[in-house]
Amino acid sequence: MNESLTHVRADGSAHMVDVSAKPVTARSASAAGRVLLSPRAVAALRGGDVPKGDALAVARLAGIQAAKRTPELVPLAHPVAVHAVTVDLHVADDGVDISATVRTADRTGIEMEALTCVSVGALALVDMVKAVDKHARITDIRVTAKSGGRSGDWVEDERDAP
Repeated sequence: MNESLTHVRADGSAHMVDVSAKPVTARSASAAGRVLLSPRAVAALRGGDVPKGDALAVARLAGIQAAKRTPELVPLAHPVAVHAVTVDLHVADDGVDISATVRTADRTGIEMEALTCVSVGALALVDMVKAVDKHARITDIRVTAKSGGRSGDWVEDERDAP
């Protein structure tokens, strides 16, 4: 068994890593993704004509709520204190770009919270616009930056971005 796989025991079973001895440090992670939409759905968003209401506000709130509930959804994610969540949604000509930054002061990273935030925000957006666009597509969800912790800071190379 590869000893560098921290979430796998010698017998191959998954387990939660003990982070109790790690120091508390300020950490943040950012993620991004897209919801590709039809021109009709984009027009409805821009015109405030989505039948279910303010789709962007609902998606933003869903993302914030999801970041706080990540350990309930991702089995090996540690419960961390979520101290701040910022979610931005930008309506583009072909859909909506979603970005999020999550901050904490804790013993482990917060990348899963940022990814969950963007993912659930995208799901909520699709739910809000499905009456207008049954072919909405969620794509390109990824971590774009992280800071803090033993592995230090990292930012997505623009050449690698979708």
